[in-house]
Amino acid sequence: MSSKKPFENFLMTLKDASKEINLCDKTLKKLKVPENIFQTEVSFKLDNGDIQQAPAYRVQHNSARGPYKGGIRFHPDADLDEVKSLASLMSLKCAVVNIPFGGGKGGVQINPKQLSKTELERLSRAYFRTGTEAGIFGVNKDIPAPDVYTNPQIMAWMLDEHEKILGEKSPGVLTGKPLELGGSLGRGYATSQGGLFVLLEYLKQLGLSPKKTTIAIQGFGNAGSFFAKLANKAGFKIVAVSDSKGAIIHDQGEFEIDKLYQYKQAGGSLRGNFCQEDTCDIEKMSKEKVKTISNEALLKLDIDVLVLAAMDGVVHEGNVKNIKAKIILELANGPVTPEADKILEKKDVVVIPDILANAGGVTVSYFEWVQNRSGDVWEEDFVNEKLKKIMTKAFTDLQKIQTKHASVSMRKAAFILGIERIQTAMKLRGQI
Repeated sequence: MSSKKPFENFLMTLKDASKEINLCDKTLKKLKVPENIFQTEVSFKLDNGDIQQAPAYRVQHNSARGPYKGGIRFHPDADLDEVKSLASLMSLKCAVVNIPFGGGKGGVQINPKQLSKTELERLSRAYFRTGTEAGIFGVNKDIPAPDVYTNPQIMAWMLDEHEKILGEKSPGVLTGKPLELGGSLGRGYATSQGGLFVLLEYLKQLGLSPKKTTIAIQGFGNAGSFFAKLANKAGFKIVAVSDSKGAIIHDQGEFEIDKLYQYKQAGGSLRGNFCQEDTCDIEKMSKEKVKTISNEALLKLDIDVLVLAAMDGVVHEGNVKNIKAKIILELANGPVTPEADKILEKKDVVVIPDILANAGGVTVSYFEWVQNRSGDVWEEDFVNEKLKKIMTKAFTDLQKIQTKHASVSMRKAAFILGIERIQTAMKLRGQI
């Protein structure tokens, strides 16, 4: 793995893109430093009566284009460095798809898998109560959403806590909520759908058909599993999939997507359906035409598209030379390190970067926020059609940057696009 920290990775890419457009020092300085950083210890009661504390953060990067927007993650690695990086990327991501938000991110450094449901609820309420009482969150100020190991139910608890403190309803303060509390149709799979729209647009320009395109998906959580289903429906061949316990590859073609869900449910993991530790059911694997491989081996497969839908830093200097995929789609945040990025560029591997590829989630979050503020409810087809227009337009805008700045990668072009839009907003406000 790269020894660099996530925020250092962001700064490295930011500096690289800034040089390409001769960005003024004043703008660069503002983009390098978040506007606000909040950190504390949240306390919540365990089921045994003890009080547990956990480090908690909210970083607000830039609000020139609108209120701060970004998820809240519960994860042992959600430290300040990671949250700063993700908040900064959110500013650029919102600018790339041209929605009126700035970037924010929140995190609690804890393993939620070790908590009961009631403990998880107390933690969620404690985090949002602390932020609400401190004036951090607000429908026109900072609007969180689900992220790693948070979900619509957690958003519902946080919303309820926020409204108790305010003494009034304010559904737009959070997105990714349950439909019954003002959530938007299409939000649950929006990240995957947005990524698929971009991939389809890119392949169309290359004259390639989904039916002749093989895909391996690293990560079978919310984004990865929805992407598998949507991509399969679009005609792609899903030949390999992994989760945190390992990977499986189809021995003679492509997976039936419904079977992948069955494997996961039956075995607790994809590999777990066939193997218990080192003991595998060879007869069952043969019948299902499945082989088990490691997560690292999945990254080395000779396929057309490698979808990275798990955690950051999975493709790095130590393994990038083994990548054989022609295209990488980043559904996760920061799955390719800057060092690996440069090597992939030299190998002519096209990386569709996270700040475009996974922006479908924040785009439909924006739709949810608009619906909450207007009191309207949009039909699912309408949501997806609007999402398609925005993602396709963003991809076209990115390509115009590539044409203007000859030979820059998609990532650098996306950074330039985001930087220039934020810079314009800051100039209009007189901030620079």
